[in-house]
Amino acid sequence: MRCLVSSARPYDEQFLSAANHGRHELVFLETALSADTAFIAQGYPAICPFVDDTLDAKTLETIARLGTKLLVLRSTGFNHVDIPAAEKYGITVMRVRDYSPYAVAEYAVGLMLTLNRHLHKAYNRVRDGNFLLDGLLGFDMHGKTVGIVGTGKIGQALARILHGMGCHLLGYDTVVNPACLELGVAYVPLEELLAKSQIVSLHVPLLPETRHLMNAERFALMPDGAVLINTSRGPLIDTTALIAALKSRHLGAVGLDVYEEEAELYFKDHCDDIICDDSFERLLTFPNVIVTGHQAFFTREALKTIADTTIQNLDDYSDGKDNPNCVRSKG
Repeated sequence: MRCLVSSARPYDEQFLSAANHGRHELVFLETALSADTAFIAQGYPAICPFVDDTLDAKTLETIARLGTKLLVLRSTGFNHVDIPAAEKYGITVMRVRDYSPYAVAEYAVGLMLTLNRHLHKAYNRVRDGNFLLDGLLGFDMHGKTVGIVGTGKIGQALARILHGMGCHLLGYDTVVNPACLELGVAYVPLEELLAKSQIVSLHVPLLPETRHLMNAERFALMPDGAVLINTSRGPLIDTTALIAALKSRHLGAVGLDVYEEEAELYFKDHCDDIICDDSFERLLTFPNVIVTGHQAFFTREALKTIADTTIQNLDDYSDGKDNPNCVRSKG
């Protein structure tokens, strides 16, 4: 198939080309797909978008009119796609159901350790010739209670790492994961998890019912000095409420690899730009907040799996085969 890879970066071309072996005609463009750029779909029956592409009803209507029949998402999440509109316009949507859960879980632990032991501050101090330990005091992870919100494959991988570190584990999910039970995870209501955890890590998909899962009321339930980690989706957190919880010194530290309004910021170089998102800029002023640019997934193993699955999705669609990666609306 002739497939346009939008929002393409050099690593996308590297891994997708290696997985393709010449089977499909892949064309790589840095341009993000949106209603304003939908004209780039002309002549492409398949498009391979990323999470920063805007695939709303208007965009989908245009690309369908231009002949696009298939979206092969190189992501697990599909909240950036209007699935009912895709079905209305006859566009099949396929995703990468799973990639390395270890990539995200290990990154979440990295954020926990960096914030706890102030590694980012220590790195800068030593480079400036300052070897004082004042202000770098942390705590043992061993024996601490960590709440894992969402215990799917990534949550399970995180539980395994933290179990090895000697943490007490609480879990919240709509479905109990037997593997997590074996690791000693105790399932409790979300409110109880928040009230009892020194560290909380979010690993749930973005759905209407999980948007602003962490709001002012739920921040208030957390113990003073608690640490919050989000490597899942930005809108799980109400940013205004988060900033208020930080300003009041209620939260001890926050690690964000995702941000509520990241679409206009992430996966782009803004070094010479003025960033006009006041909430984002405010977050960067807190010494106990680390913000990174949606890179938790970014390992060789994860990119290989994403590329292999994407090409397999193209293969199966071309051959008319059933594929479990198809996304359909609940209605």
